Amino acid sequence: MASELTVEELRKQQRAEGPATVLAIGTATPTNCVYQADYPDYYFRITKSEHLTELKEKFRRMCDKSMIRKRYMYLTEEILQQNPNICAYKAPSLDARQDMVVAEVPKLGAAAAQAALKEWGQPRSSITHLVVCTTAGVDMPGADYRLVRLLGLRPSVSRLMLYQQGCFAGGTVLRVAKDLAENNRGARVLVVCSEITAVTFRGPSETHLDSLVGQALFGDGAAAVIVGAHDDDLAAGEERPLFRLVSAAQTILPESEGAIDGHLREEGLTFHLLKDVPGLIARNIGRVLDDAFAPLGVSDWNSIFWAAHPGSAILDEIEAQLRLDGDRLRASRHVLAEYGNMSSACVLFILDEMRKRAAEDGLATTGEGKDWGVLLGFGPGLTVETVVLRSVPIVS
Repeated sequence: MASELTVEELRKQQRAEGPATVLAIGTATPTNCVYQADYPDYYFRITKSEHLTELKEKFRRMCDKSMIRKRYMYLTEEILQQNPNICAYKAPSLDARQDMVVAEVPKLGAAAAQAALKEWGQPRSSITHLVVCTTAGVDMPGADYRLVRLLGLRPSVSRLMLYQQGCFAGGTVLRVAKDLAENNRGARVLVVCSEITAVTFRGPSETHLDSLVGQALFGDGAAAVIVGAHDDDLAAGEERPLFRLVSAAQTILPESEGAIDGHLREEGLTFHLLKDVPGLIARNIGRVLDDAFAPLGVSDWNSIFWAAHPGSAILDEIEAQLRLDGDRLRASRHVLAEYGNMSSACVLFILDEMRKRAAEDGLATTGEGKDWGVLLGFGPGLTVETVVLRSVPIVS
Protein backbone atom coordinates (compact mmCIF):
# COMPACT_ATOMS: atom_id res chain seq x y z
CA MET A 1 0.00 0.00 0.00
CA ALA A 2 1.45 3.35 -1.03
CA SER A 3 2.13 5.75 1.80
CA GLU A 4 0.03 8.88 1.98
CA LEU A 5 1.62 12.23 1.28
CA THR A 6 2.06 14.57 4.19
CA VAL A 7 0.51 18.04 3.97
CA GLU A 8 3.99 19.51 3.54
CA GLU A 9 4.82 17.12 0.69
CA LEU A 10 1.52 17.83 -1.04
CA ARG A 11 2.08 21.56 -0.63
CA LYS A 12 5.50 21.28 -2.22
CA GLN A 13 4.04 19.42 -5.18
CA GLN A 14 1.38 22.12 -5.65
CA ARG A 15 3.85 25.00 -5.82
CA ALA A 16 5.80 25.99 -8.91
CA GLU A 17 9.59 25.79 -8.94
CA GLY A 18 10.44 28.81 -11.06
CA PRO A 19 9.68 32.51 -10.57
CA ALA A 20 6.57 34.15 -12.02
CA THR A 21 7.29 35.42 -15.52
CA VAL A 22 5.49 37.55 -18.09
CA LEU A 23 5.24 35.31 -21.15
CA ALA A 24 3.27 37.50 -23.58
CA ILE A 25 1.77 40.98 -23.86
CA GLY A 26 -1.08 42.23 -26.03
CA THR A 27 -2.72 45.66 -26.35
CA ALA A 28 -5.79 47.15 -28.02
CA THR A 29 -7.54 50.50 -28.42
CA PRO A 30 -10.82 51.68 -29.91
CA THR A 31 -10.61 52.85 -33.52
CA ASN A 32 -11.76 56.40 -32.70
CA CYS A 33 -8.64 58.59 -32.32
CA VAL A 34 -8.72 62.15 -30.97
CA TYR A 35 -5.80 64.56 -31.25
CA GLN A 36 -5.00 66.67 -28.22
CA ALA A 37 -4.42 69.86 -30.21
CA ASP A 38 -7.99 69.70 -31.52
CA TYR A 39 -9.63 68.37 -28.39
CA PRO A 40 -10.49 71.65 -26.53
CA ASP A 41 -12.55 72.90 -29.48
CA TYR A 42 -14.24 69.52 -29.91
CA TYR A 43 -14.90 69.04 -26.17
CA PHE A 44 -16.50 72.45 -25.61
CA ARG A 45 -18.53 72.17 -28.80
CA ILE A 46 -19.90 68.68 -28.13
CA THR A 47 -20.80 69.60 -24.53
CA LYS A 48 -22.46 72.86 -25.69
CA SER A 49 -20.12 74.89 -23.48
CA GLU A 50 -18.52 77.22 -26.02
CA HIS A 51 -19.89 80.25 -24.15
CA LEU A 52 -17.49 79.44 -21.27
CA THR A 53 -14.58 81.09 -23.04
CA GLU A 54 -12.30 81.57 -20.02
CA LEU A 55 -12.84 77.98 -18.92
CA LYS A 56 -12.08 76.78 -22.44
CA GLU A 57 -8.75 78.62 -22.37
CA LYS A 58 -7.88 77.00 -19.02
CA PHE A 59 -8.72 73.63 -20.51
CA ARG A 60 -6.60 74.37 -23.56
CA ARG A 61 -3.64 75.11 -21.26
CA MET A 62 -4.24 71.82 -19.43
CA CYS A 63 -4.18 69.94 -22.72
CA ASP A 64 -1.06 71.77 -23.87
CA LYS A 65 0.80 70.90 -20.64
CA SER A 66 -0.34 67.26 -20.64
CA MET A 67 2.40 66.12 -23.06
CA ILE A 68 -0.29 64.00 -24.76
CA ARG A 69 -0.36 63.96 -28.57
CA LYS A 70 -3.39 61.76 -29.09
CA ARG A 71 -5.84 59.46 -27.31
CA TYR A 72 -8.32 56.75 -28.31
CA MET A 73 -11.93 56.85 -27.15
CA TYR A 74 -14.96 54.63 -27.55
CA LEU A 75 -17.22 57.68 -27.28
CA THR A 76 -17.66 59.17 -30.74
CA GLU A 77 -19.40 62.43 -31.61
CA GLU A 78 -22.39 60.43 -32.84
CA ILE A 79 -22.72 58.51 -29.55
CA LEU A 80 -22.46 61.72 -27.52
CA GLN A 81 -25.07 63.49 -29.64
CA GLN A 82 -27.43 60.59 -28.95
CA ASN A 83 -26.75 60.83 -25.20
CA PRO A 84 -26.88 64.53 -24.20
CA ASN A 85 -26.97 63.74 -20.46
CA ILE A 86 -23.46 62.26 -20.71
CA CYS A 87 -22.30 65.63 -22.07
CA ALA A 88 -23.64 67.54 -19.06
CA TYR A 89 -21.46 68.06 -16.02
CA LYS A 90 -24.07 66.64 -13.67
CA ALA A 91 -27.11 64.90 -15.12
CA PRO A 92 -28.54 61.40 -14.45
CA SER A 93 -26.78 59.18 -16.98
CA LEU A 94 -25.50 56.10 -15.16
CA ASP A 95 -27.88 53.72 -16.94
CA ALA A 96 -26.72 54.84 -20.38
CA ARG A 97 -23.07 54.70 -19.36
CA GLN A 98 -23.48 51.23 -17.86
CA ASP A 99 -25.17 49.91 -20.98
CA MET A 100 -22.13 50.99 -22.97
CA VAL A 101 -19.28 49.85 -20.77
CA VAL A 102 -20.77 46.53 -19.65
CA ALA A 103 -20.72 45.49 -23.31
CA GLU A 104 -17.60 47.31 -24.52
CA VAL A 105 -15.12 46.66 -21.69
CA PRO A 106 -15.06 42.88 -22.36
CA LYS A 107 -14.88 43.42 -26.13
CA LEU A 108 -11.86 45.71 -25.87
CA GLY A 109 -10.27 43.42 -23.32
CA ALA A 110 -10.83 40.43 -25.60
CA ALA A 111 -8.98 42.18 -28.44
CA ALA A 112 -5.93 42.70 -26.20
CA ALA A 113 -6.17 39.14 -24.88
CA GLN A 114 -6.33 37.71 -28.39
CA ALA A 115 -3.09 39.53 -29.22
CA ALA A 116 -1.39 38.15 -26.09
CA LEU A 117 -2.64 34.62 -26.76
CA LYS A 118 -1.38 34.78 -30.35
CA GLU A 119 2.08 35.85 -29.21
CA TRP A 120 2.13 33.18 -26.49
CA GLY A 121 1.39 30.50 -29.07
CA GLN A 122 0.05 27.89 -26.66
CA PRO A 123 -3.46 26.36 -26.59
CA ARG A 124 -5.89 28.66 -24.77
CA SER A 125 -7.13 25.57 -22.95
CA SER A 126 -3.86 25.85 -21.00
CA ILE A 127 -5.07 29.08 -19.36
CA THR A 128 -5.91 28.12 -15.77
CA HIS A 129 -6.67 31.51 -14.19
CA LEU A 130 -8.22 34.76 -15.43
CA VAL A 131 -7.72 38.09 -13.63
CA VAL A 132 -9.68 41.03 -15.02
CA CYS A 133 -9.51 44.66 -13.97
CA THR A 134 -11.56 47.72 -14.97
CA THR A 135 -12.76 50.98 -13.48
CA ALA A 136 -15.97 50.81 -15.51
CA GLY A 137 -19.04 48.64 -15.79
CA VAL A 138 -19.74 46.96 -12.44
CA ASP A 139 -22.10 44.10 -13.24
CA MET A 140 -22.97 40.49 -12.36
CA PRO A 141 -21.82 38.27 -13.90
CA GLY A 142 -18.92 40.56 -14.65
CA ALA A 143 -16.47 41.28 -17.43
CA ASP A 144 -14.47 38.21 -16.40
CA TYR A 145 -17.45 35.93 -17.16
CA ARG A 146 -17.98 37.61 -20.53
CA LEU A 147 -14.31 37.29 -21.40
CA VAL A 148 -14.39 33.54 -20.78
CA ARG A 149 -17.11 33.24 -23.38
CA LEU A 150 -15.61 35.73 -25.85
CA LEU A 151 -12.21 34.02 -25.74
CA GLY A 152 -13.45 30.43 -25.62
CA LEU A 153 -11.63 29.66 -22.37
CA ARG A 154 -12.43 26.55 -20.36
CA PRO A 155 -15.53 27.01 -18.16
CA SER A 156 -13.46 25.70 -15.24
CA VAL A 157 -10.94 28.57 -15.49
CA SER A 158 -10.52 30.23 -12.07
CA ARG A 159 -11.69 33.85 -12.32
CA LEU A 160 -11.03 36.98 -10.30
CA MET A 161 -12.76 40.30 -11.11
CA LEU A 162 -11.36 43.61 -9.82
CA TYR A 163 -13.58 46.68 -10.17
CA GLN A 164 -13.07 50.32 -9.16
CA GLN A 165 -9.38 50.14 -8.27
CA GLY A 166 -8.15 53.02 -10.41
CA CYS A 167 -4.77 53.78 -11.93
CA PHE A 168 -2.61 51.75 -9.55
CA ALA A 169 -4.30 48.49 -10.51
CA GLY A 170 -1.90 47.65 -13.32
CA GLY A 171 0.50 46.76 -10.53
CA THR A 172 -2.20 45.05 -8.48
CA VAL A 173 -3.03 42.53 -11.20
CA LEU A 174 0.63 41.59 -11.60
CA ARG A 175 0.95 41.12 -7.84
CA VAL A 176 -2.07 38.81 -7.85
CA ALA A 177 -0.89 36.95 -10.96
CA LYS A 178 2.54 36.39 -9.39
CA ASP A 179 0.97 34.75 -6.34
CA LEU A 180 -1.33 32.59 -8.46
CA ALA A 181 1.43 31.44 -10.79
CA GLU A 182 3.96 30.64 -8.08
CA ASN A 183 1.51 28.83 -5.82
CA ASN A 184 -0.16 26.67 -8.47
CA ARG A 185 2.19 24.40 -10.41
CA GLY A 186 1.54 24.63 -14.13
CA ALA A 187 -0.71 27.67 -13.80
CA ARG A 188 -0.98 30.07 -16.70
CA VAL A 189 -2.68 33.30 -15.67
CA LEU A 190 -4.32 35.55 -18.26
CA VAL A 191 -4.47 39.12 -16.95
CA VAL A 192 -6.69 41.68 -18.70
CA CYS A 193 -6.96 45.40 -17.91
CA SER A 194 -9.67 47.11 -19.97
CA GLU A 195 -10.51 50.78 -19.47
CA ILE A 196 -13.19 52.87 -21.20
CA THR A 197 -13.83 56.50 -20.22
CA ALA A 198 -17.53 56.44 -21.08
CA VAL A 199 -18.19 56.20 -17.35
CA THR A 200 -16.17 59.36 -16.54
CA PHE A 201 -16.75 61.67 -19.54
CA ARG A 202 -18.74 64.77 -18.66
CA GLY A 203 -19.02 68.43 -19.54
CA PRO A 204 -17.01 71.19 -17.84
CA SER A 205 -17.75 72.79 -14.48
CA GLU A 206 -16.71 76.31 -13.49
CA THR A 207 -16.48 75.30 -9.83
CA HIS A 208 -14.80 71.87 -10.04
CA LEU A 209 -11.70 72.35 -12.16
CA ASP A 210 -10.24 69.03 -11.00
CA SER A 211 -12.88 67.30 -13.13
CA LEU A 212 -11.41 69.05 -16.16
CA VAL A 213 -8.01 67.50 -15.42
CA GLY A 214 -9.46 64.04 -16.02
CA GLN A 215 -11.11 65.18 -19.25
CA ALA A 216 -7.72 66.37 -20.49
CA LEU A 217 -5.82 63.19 -19.62
CA PHE A 218 -7.82 59.97 -19.82
CA GLY A 219 -8.03 57.68 -22.84
CA ASP A 220 -9.35 54.20 -23.57
CA GLY A 221 -7.24 51.09 -23.94
CA ALA A 222 -6.85 47.47 -22.91
CA ALA A 223 -3.77 45.41 -22.21
CA ALA A 224 -3.33 41.72 -21.49
CA VAL A 225 -0.42 39.67 -20.22
CA ILE A 226 0.07 35.95 -19.65
CA VAL A 227 1.97 35.03 -16.51
CA GLY A 228 3.38 31.67 -15.54
CA ALA A 229 6.07 30.35 -13.24
CA HIS A 230 8.48 29.41 -15.98
CA ASP A 231 9.59 25.91 -15.00
CA ASP A 232 12.05 24.37 -17.43
CA ASP A 233 9.84 21.34 -17.98
CA LEU A 234 6.72 23.29 -18.97
CA ALA A 235 5.78 23.96 -22.60
CA ALA A 236 9.02 22.24 -23.67
CA GLY A 237 10.81 25.56 -24.02
CA GLU A 238 8.25 26.91 -26.48
CA GLU A 239 7.35 29.85 -24.25
CA ARG A 240 9.51 32.97 -24.42
CA PRO A 241 9.89 34.86 -21.13
CA LEU A 242 9.80 38.67 -21.24
CA PHE A 243 10.09 39.87 -17.63
CA ARG A 244 10.50 38.07 -14.28
CA LEU A 245 8.20 39.24 -11.48
CA VAL A 246 10.65 39.28 -8.56
CA SER A 247 8.60 40.92 -5.79
CA ALA A 248 5.45 42.99 -5.40
CA ALA A 249 4.12 45.29 -2.70
CA GLN A 250 1.37 47.84 -2.09
CA THR A 251 1.46 50.84 0.23
CA ILE A 252 -0.63 53.90 1.12
CA LEU A 253 1.47 57.06 1.16
CA PRO A 254 1.48 59.04 4.42
CA GLU A 255 -0.63 62.20 4.65
CA SER A 256 -2.31 61.40 1.34
CA GLU A 257 -5.90 60.73 2.39
CA GLY A 258 -8.23 62.36 -0.10
CA ALA A 259 -5.48 62.99 -2.65
CA ILE A 260 -7.46 61.17 -5.34
CA ASP A 261 -11.13 60.28 -4.90
CA GLY A 262 -13.61 58.59 -7.20
CA HIS A 263 -17.33 58.26 -6.50
CA LEU A 264 -20.01 56.39 -8.47
CA ARG A 265 -23.10 58.59 -8.71
CA GLU A 266 -26.19 58.96 -10.88
CA GLU A 267 -24.10 61.13 -13.19
CA GLY A 268 -21.44 58.43 -13.57
CA LEU A 269 -18.03 58.07 -11.99
CA THR A 270 -16.68 61.38 -10.68
CA PHE A 271 -13.01 62.02 -9.93
CA HIS A 272 -11.54 64.60 -7.58
CA LEU A 273 -7.91 65.60 -7.12
CA LEU A 274 -7.65 67.27 -3.74
CA LYS A 275 -3.93 67.42 -3.01
CA ASP A 276 -0.53 67.81 -4.69
CA VAL A 277 -0.36 64.28 -6.11
CA PRO A 278 2.96 64.65 -7.98
CA GLY A 279 4.60 66.18 -4.91
CA LEU A 280 3.28 63.47 -2.59
CA ILE A 281 4.65 60.77 -4.87
CA ALA A 282 8.01 62.47 -5.32
CA ARG A 283 8.50 63.00 -1.57
CA ASN A 284 7.89 59.31 -0.89
CA ILE A 285 9.33 57.58 -3.95
CA GLY A 286 12.80 57.15 -2.43
CA ARG A 287 11.48 55.23 0.56
CA VAL A 288 9.27 53.07 -1.68
CA LEU A 289 12.25 52.13 -3.84
CA ASP A 290 14.54 51.54 -0.86
CA ASP A 291 12.02 49.09 0.64
CA ALA A 292 11.67 47.24 -2.67
CA PHE A 293 15.33 46.99 -3.68
CA ALA A 294 17.18 46.73 -0.35
CA PRO A 295 17.13 42.88 -0.45
CA LEU A 296 18.86 43.04 -3.84
CA GLY A 297 21.48 45.60 -2.88
CA VAL A 298 20.35 47.99 -5.62
CA SER A 299 20.38 51.72 -4.84
CA ASP A 300 21.38 53.42 -8.10
CA TRP A 301 18.05 54.37 -9.68
CA ASN A 302 19.73 55.14 -13.01
CA SER A 303 20.92 51.55 -13.19
CA ILE A 304 17.36 50.13 -13.46
CA PHE A 305 14.64 50.29 -16.11
CA TRP A 306 11.37 52.08 -15.34
CA ALA A 307 7.70 51.42 -16.09
CA ALA A 308 6.04 54.22 -14.11
CA HIS A 309 2.36 55.07 -14.47
CA PRO A 310 2.44 58.34 -16.36
CA GLY A 311 1.29 61.85 -15.72
CA SER A 312 3.56 64.55 -17.06
CA ALA A 313 4.00 66.31 -13.70
CA ILE A 314 4.44 63.00 -11.84
CA LEU A 315 7.21 61.88 -14.20
CA ASP A 316 8.91 65.28 -14.02
CA GLU A 317 8.93 65.29 -10.22
CA ILE A 318 10.16 61.70 -9.92
CA GLU A 319 12.91 62.48 -12.40
CA ALA A 320 13.98 65.57 -10.45
CA GLN A 321 13.71 63.96 -7.00
CA LEU A 322 15.83 60.93 -7.95
CA ARG A 323 18.10 62.78 -10.39
CA LEU A 324 17.29 60.35 -13.16
CA ASP A 325 18.95 60.53 -16.54
CA GLY A 326 16.80 62.04 -19.25
CA ASP A 327 15.99 58.74 -20.96
CA ARG A 328 15.06 56.66 -17.89
CA LEU A 329 11.34 57.44 -18.22
CA ARG A 330 11.17 57.49 -22.01
CA ALA A 331 8.83 54.48 -22.30
CA SER A 332 6.37 56.06 -19.86
CA ARG A 333 6.50 59.38 -21.69
CA HIS A 334 6.00 57.68 -25.05
CA VAL A 335 2.87 55.82 -23.91
CA LEU A 336 1.48 59.00 -22.32
CA ALA A 337 2.04 60.93 -25.55
CA GLU A 338 0.51 58.30 -27.84
CA TYR A 339 -2.40 57.06 -25.70
CA GLY A 340 -2.99 59.37 -22.72
CA ASN A 341 -3.69 58.00 -19.26
CA MET A 342 -5.43 54.63 -19.69
CA SER A 343 -5.64 53.96 -15.95
CA SER A 344 -4.71 50.35 -15.05
CA ALA A 345 -3.72 49.41 -18.62
CA CYS A 346 -0.97 52.05 -18.86
CA VAL A 347 1.90 50.23 -17.17
CA LEU A 348 1.31 47.13 -19.30
CA PHE A 349 1.44 49.28 -22.45
CA ILE A 350 4.74 50.63 -21.11
CA LEU A 351 6.18 47.13 -20.66
CA ASP A 352 5.11 46.32 -24.21
CA GLU A 353 6.74 49.48 -25.56
CA MET A 354 9.92 48.80 -23.59
CA ARG A 355 10.51 45.26 -24.81
CA LYS A 356 9.72 46.22 -28.41
CA ARG A 357 12.05 49.23 -28.30
CA ALA A 358 14.82 47.11 -26.76
CA ALA A 359 14.56 44.58 -29.58
CA GLU A 360 14.50 47.31 -32.25
CA ASP A 361 17.55 48.98 -30.70
CA GLY A 362 19.49 45.71 -30.62
CA LEU A 363 19.81 45.70 -26.83
CA ALA A 364 20.77 42.59 -24.91
CA THR A 365 17.75 42.39 -22.58
CA THR A 366 14.06 43.27 -22.61
CA GLY A 367 14.49 45.98 -19.93
CA GLU A 368 16.31 48.53 -22.09
CA GLY A 369 19.48 46.46 -21.75
CA LYS A 370 19.41 46.64 -17.95
CA ASP A 371 18.97 43.72 -15.53
CA TRP A 372 16.69 45.12 -12.82
CA GLY A 373 13.61 47.29 -13.17
CA VAL A 374 10.57 48.64 -11.40
CA LEU A 375 6.92 48.95 -12.35
CA LEU A 376 5.01 51.60 -10.41
CA GLY A 377 1.26 52.15 -10.26
CA PHE A 378 -0.20 55.28 -8.62
CA GLY A 379 -3.86 55.80 -7.81
CA PRO A 380 -6.65 56.51 -5.33
CA GLY A 381 -5.63 56.27 -1.71
CA LEU A 382 -2.97 57.61 -2.50
CA THR A 383 -1.90 54.03 -3.24
CA VAL A 384 1.38 52.88 -4.78
CA GLU A 385 1.93 49.44 -6.28
CA THR A 386 5.58 48.46 -6.67
CA VAL A 387 6.68 45.47 -8.74
CA VAL A 388 10.38 44.62 -8.98
CA LEU A 389 11.22 43.18 -12.39
CA ARG A 390 14.15 41.28 -13.86
CA SER A 391 14.69 41.53 -17.59
CA VAL A 392 15.63 38.52 -19.70
CA PRO A 393 17.93 38.12 -22.72
CA ILE A 394 16.38 39.00 -26.04
CA VAL A 395 16.28 35.96 -28.31
CA SER A 396 16.43 36.89 -31.99
